[in-house]
Amino acid sequence: MQSYEYLALPAPSRSPKVKGLKTPAERYAHQVTVLLNELAAEGWEFWRAECLPSEERKGLTGTVTVQNHLLIFRRASAETLAEQIAQHDTPAPRAQAAHEPAPEEPSLSRPMGEARIHGTRREPALLLRRQNTSGSE
Repeated sequence: MQSYEYLALPAPSRSPKVKGLKTPAERYAHQVTVLLNELAAEGWEFWRAECLPSEERKGLTGTVTVQNHLLIFRRASAETLAEQIAQHDTPAPRAQAAHEPAPEEPSLSRPMGEARIHGTRREPALLLRRQNTSGSE
């Protein structure tokens, strides 16, 4: 059975100015695209977007319900990848013609990047990059 690990990140709330993108919708779509591509390079698959309520403190004794917009990503867990690799390394023998080339074997290894993800928190590489771009506005 395939098992997954999940990552929930807040959806971007602001998008920086980008040359050639004039409307706020275009800039926001570009920001989401960049985020999706960065996580896809790390092996994460976009799963869905959620809007979930959360109670937060307001003042000394009050609370208020806030809606949080989250992007949910998933990827195969390490155990599942290890099982797939083990099954892939010991294939059943089959007859193959001498002139027929062997099919290319897909790579099941996880992409490794500088911005590694542990649990549900991202390491600072992506967050620092975001802070630098938002601070320069």
